[in-house]
Amino acid sequence: MSKFELKLPRMGESVAEATLTSWLKEVGDTIEMDEAIFEIATDKVDSEVPSEVDGVLIEKCFYVDDIVKVGQTVAIIQIDGNVDVADVSNTSNVVEEPEPVLEEMVAAAESAVVHARAETSTVQLNGSSDRFYSPLVKNIAKEEGISFDVLETISGTGKDGRVTKDDILSYVKTGASKPAQQVAAPEKVVVQDRVEAPQPVAAPVKVAEPEPTVAVNSAPPVSKANTPAPEKPKMQVSRGDEVIPMTRMGKLIAKHMNDSISTSAHVQSFIEVDVTNIVTWRNKIKDAFFKSEGEKFTFTPIFMEAVAKALKKYPMMNISVDGDTVIKKKNINIGMAAALPDGNLIVPVIKNADQLNLTGIAKVVNDLANRSRNNALKPDEVQGGTYTVTNVGTFGSVFGTPIINQPQVGILALGAIRKIPSVIETSEGDVIAIRSKMYLSHSYDHRVVNGALGSMFAKAVADYLEGWDVNREV
Repeated sequence: MSKFELKLPRMGESVAEATLTSWLKEVGDTIEMDEAIFEIATDKVDSEVPSEVDGVLIEKCFYVDDIVKVGQTVAIIQIDGNVDVADVSNTSNVVEEPEPVLEEMVAAAESAVVHARAETSTVQLNGSSDRFYSPLVKNIAKEEGISFDVLETISGTGKDGRVTKDDILSYVKTGASKPAQQVAAPEKVVVQDRVEAPQPVAAPVKVAEPEPTVAVNSAPPVSKANTPAPEKPKMQVSRGDEVIPMTRMGKLIAKHMNDSISTSAHVQSFIEVDVTNIVTWRNKIKDAFFKSEGEKFTFTPIFMEAVAKALKKYPMMNISVDGDTVIKKKNINIGMAAALPDGNLIVPVIKNADQLNLTGIAKVVNDLANRSRNNALKPDEVQGGTYTVTNVGTFGSVFGTPIINQPQVGILALGAIRKIPSVIETSEGDVIAIRSKMYLSHSYDHRVVNGALGSMFAKAVADYLEGWDVNREV
């Protein structure tokens, strides 16, 4: 008999950790090779992790909502003695039975770890609650001096509203978890959300006396940045209203969008583009392309090629902001916003888009779009974008004002292509003709991108599209 350590596999160059969202097997369950054991989540992608061997699950090393780093052991599987482990996995993952003396020491250590985990999973920070807090969250709360009652008020984005590592770290970062630092006197007692202080304090507070009194200010007033945000009024639900909990992805998107608005100074530029030549050319080649490549040819690859060329011309649109510094990206990785059947949005990334020809871009676009709809993207395929394009015209919108996908500094919205009457300049004078036109809406971060650069970039995309060669080969 031997044991196999199932580790969190590498999921891409930019993915170092994931959240364990659910266990699909219980201790004692028989497992077949390639059978999914647990689910993980990275950013907006959920993935199942299969077993690499046949056996029996004998230990879970993490709880739901715990953060697991790539390479860490998540589960231990007992392998039947008849199975040739060398044929199914690297020997580094197989834990051979140790010598008898060492076996007892290891067993005792493992038992102590399991016992400690069991105890920490049930302790509720000196309070009782229906909410579950992982050992990691409770340790952070203990280190940061967050009381149980304060922990209860933290909004959780994990499954069933659980508080995750990111939730509590975000709470700590705002400074709301350290009210004791706001008191000027050396002796102070923090009780939930009020401060009892026999000495002068930094701001007027209520003292726990039968008759309320006001403490005298003996220090500069507390900064507004350090005061807790006022509690939001509870939403009233009327009879007949339907309450729909947000999905995990919905919560992530909401937080990501809100963070972007509070981070970047959003400015928009709009430009109208005549794409008649592109429409004519695409209608001419799409059937031949499908015959030769077995795939549809949409307008999206053309737009992606135009954006890649514009980013090459204006590299200061291909940047990120890090504090007081600007990081100019070497690679041009274009995010392609794709709508999902459940109404959510995901942004797979076309890596090194400037190095692909039009056929290559078309194949990548079709592949990412299909796997996005089937929830089959890999975690690394939604990471590392340097600029994003979203097609609001798919739903009939003429133009839009998209929110920047952090940490990027720009996003381009493609409006619907419409046939409209337009004035055309000819050698014999102006004429009115029916043309296919659309709007480009460019949102950019005004902290580092001024109006001139933001507008010139959008104009470069438009010029490339309007100058399309109708005799071009794919």
